[in-house]
Amino acid sequence: MLVAAVAVLPGRAWPVAVLISFLTSLAMPPISQISRAMWPRLAEGGTRESIFTLEATGNEIVEMGGPVLSAGVVTLVSPGAAVGVCAFLGAVGAVALGLVMKGAGLDTTPRPAAAAAGSGADKPARQRSLLRDAAFTRAVLVSFFLMGSLFAVNLSVVAWGRNIGHAEAGAGLVALWSVGSALGGVVIAGRGGRSHVPLRIGLLAVGMAALALLLPPVAGSTPYWLLALVMVLGGTAIAPSLAASNSRVGQVAPEARRAEAFGWVAAATTGGVALAQPLSGWLLDTVGPAVAVGCGAAMACLAAIVAGTLRRPKSAEVSAVSEASDVSDVDTGAQW
Repeated sequence: MLVAAVAVLPGRAWPVAVLISFLTSLAMPPISQISRAMWPRLAEGGTRESIFTLEATGNEIVEMGGPVLSAGVVTLVSPGAAVGVCAFLGAVGAVALGLVMKGAGLDTTPRPAAAAAGSGADKPARQRSLLRDAAFTRAVLVSFFLMGSLFAVNLSVVAWGRNIGHAEAGAGLVALWSVGSALGGVVIAGRGGRSHVPLRIGLLAVGMAALALLLPPVAGSTPYWLLALVMVLGGTAIAPSLAASNSRVGQVAPEARRAEAFGWVAAATTGGVALAQPLSGWLLDTVGPAVAVGCGAAMACLAAIVAGTLRRPKSAEVSAVSEASDVSDVDTGAQW
């Protein structure tokens, strides 16, 4: 429909294309929420951490290869063909996920233990918003600030490349950042074990702060190889940080409501991007890329601080939270 509208309607009718894009996004299959809700059912402990890390690494690979594929189709065929390829891949991915889940017996929602015992704990009247759980709300805030910080850096680096007259330089640095993320994800996934979320996000913030010190107006001229090195090294903390954050959400949320929980995470990450984009743009226009990247580092620091206030629930507490959704806080146990 979007391709047809662009081909038929005049250029002044561009708001119609925006409306179609908005309505299409409402029908987007919630693949990320559903898949992330499944990982805690497949594994526990270090193995679950590795699964979340591999997922975050896969996302980085898709984010690197997706734009390249789209640009290639646009160049070789047409923009309409590129949109068609995106639609095809999205539909195939959703169907493939559904078939895999059905084949693995994961297409049903597990009943809480209390409900199975006939206690009636799963009645809708007993359900309360997950956001009323203090630990869950703070976990969502971690995702909010974390994703905002990542997009602040992306926008700032691309803008820096355009300002110096070499847009490819900024794009190359962003690509190297994604490469570093993929490398970090592969290494962490191979090691397994439990993660320390504040430490991982803190390392990401350090990498962002180092990058800010190398950009204008703080630094007038920095060798490109040094910027590239900082981007690769700083990027190694991206996928592990995202994976650790998502893993903790899956641990804190009630088992029967994990899809809803990751829906809130998706909303929070989108909100973080919505905050970071205009704020970074304003800082770029008024001060420079160093301050905009520094703002991203500050958001990462906030994510690390909020993560540090959370505690890992003990196994018994996790079971209790899975049985009832009206728990006010699961803030006990060992530190993240």
